[in-house]
Amino acid sequence: INGARQIECTINGIGERAGNTALEEVVMILRQHPYLNLDTNIKSEMLYGLSQLVSDSMGIYTQPNKAIVGANAFAHSSGIHQDGVIKNRETYEIIDPKDVGVTESAIV
Repeated sequence: INGARQIECTINGIGERAGNTALEEVVMILRQHPYLNLDTNIKSEMLYGLSQLVSDSMGIYTQPNKAIVGANAFAHSSGIHQDGVIKNRETYEIIDPKDVGVTESAIV
């Protein structure tokens, strides 16, 4: 909005140097704020699969707590957390897991 034309980003935070932002985070942030009228034209449903492909290809383990694509991103283990998600998913999940290619949330 204030002059940025592009971002330099990575998959899973893996990039040529420190400081590049994760593609999956930028895409979903922009999607969560539609009033900005910024469309990436990226198929977000492919983000999780792409993350897995990069992780497997690079032999670099993706941190379980990595935002959007980590194994725990849509997993809920504490009782209060589980209760909140069961009553209203949006309490702790502002992103629908299906929007990034994850089939469902997990109650652990």
